Amino acid sequence: MSQPFVRPDVRAFLDYLNGLDGPRSHQVSLEQARGMMHASRHAFDAEVGKLAVIRDIAGGPCPMRLFDARAERGPGPVMVFYHGGGFVLGDIDTHAPLCAEIARLLDLPVISVDYRLAPEHPFPAGVEDAIASARWVAGNPPELGRAATGLILAGDSAGGNFTIVAALALRDEPAAVPVIAQWPIYPAANPTEGYPSFTDFGEGYLLTREGMNWFDQCYAPDAKDWRYDPLHQNQRGIPPTLVVTASLDPIRDQGRAYAAACAQAGVSVVYLEAEGTIHGFMNLRKSLPSAQIDLERCCAHLKVMLL
Repeated sequence: MSQPFVRPDVRAFLDYLNGLDGPRSHQVSLEQARGMMHASRHAFDAEVGKLAVIRDIAGGPCPMRLFDARAERGPGPVMVFYHGGGFVLGDIDTHAPLCAEIARLLDLPVISVDYRLAPEHPFPAGVEDAIASARWVAGNPPELGRAATGLILAGDSAGGNFTIVAALALRDEPAAVPVIAQWPIYPAANPTEGYPSFTDFGEGYLLTREGMNWFDQCYAPDAKDWRYDPLHQNQRGIPPTLVVTASLDPIRDQGRAYAAACAQAGVSVVYLEAEGTIHGFMNLRKSLPSAQIDLERCCAHLKVMLL
């Protein structure tokens, strides 16, 4: 493979990371690995910043947190967001900066879902929480404090997998309000299939083959279950879709394949590949200033979808 294009801020960040001594997250205890992800948020991501509403929501199938740029809001669309972290790491706090910025850029309420994590809760616990939480929000419970007229499902990496699965589940068994769009961000969309990007970018680009194998061992999925590999399902009838990938991501080709499957099924789909950047760039906006531009571009496309 010829040398790929790498953005200058991404090259500086990778040089820093790859020059560090010490173990990776898959080489330490589970508690330490989760602590490392929290530490990386404060070291590499933007601040949460001021927002009119940031509050935890009780009463649902799992903990959730509402982010909203407006203190009061009439009925309208609501985003349900599933964080990444390989089904093992991450939570509402690690993705709070991203959810807050999406709420600002889209001027929409964003509900972040704190689904159960593996290995304490292996497959399908987390994805069951993802589906149940979307259905719960669609039911306009009083705890929500506002009426949802439609859902936008979104999430990054493992959360991108949950986004696709939840959209399919609510297609087949509709909720109280429809899913009007989905936004899988560098999604684990087809994890049972081997792709060139897994080999090409599986070392030296933040997300590694060894790390992904560890995630898979913890998650302990059933490879034949479509709730693990949603490309086992026909995508016909799912809502307008924005698929985002990073060109230097080992799971890039899964996102490409998913976008192609959507197009082949007649779904209205926009595919954006962030050239020269890495998996996880949405959570690295302090270290990667170019990621802010990527996020703004995604939100601009999503706004058009919601017209």
